[in-house]
Amino acid sequence: MKATGTVLLPWAPASVAVARQRLAADLSAAGIFEAAARDAVLVVSELLSNAIRHARPLPGASIQVAWALGDDAIEVAVSDGGAATTPARTHASVSALGGRGLDIVEYVARRWGVRSDDSGQTVWAVLAAPATEQHPRPTSSSAVVTADSRQA
Repeated sequence: MKATGTVLLPWAPASVAVARQRLAADLSAAGIFEAAARDAVLVVSELLSNAIRHARPLPGASIQVAWALGDDAIEVAVSDGGAATTPARTHASVSALGGRGLDIVEYVARRWGVRSDDSGQTVWAVLAAPATEQHPRPTSSSAVVTADSRQA
């Protein structure tokens, strides 16, 4: 993976919009094809919304969103303080008002999964990320963005 970004955000629904904007801006600056960037932003929205709804925050009442850009893929990850259950697809009924988030992630991503450790869990997904012809992918760059001065 080449270009990376990390954002540490408050444990709040409003953080979803902030994460979406930061990821979209980074992918646009890296020259990622617009449709691929929209897919990555959608997946981050689903993972972050699920974490805020179903899991516990990281220390400091925060949540971390990270992304790494490779030659033809982007990995996005949302880290939280863990939950009583592991994220899993639910196969929501046609009339259900929710429960489709991980089905969307499964459809859009090449693959996705969950990593757990002593500090919590990270739900990650890998998506195709073709560069536009006008903006070849940078050979190396790294940026870390935090919403405040706390470290993950």
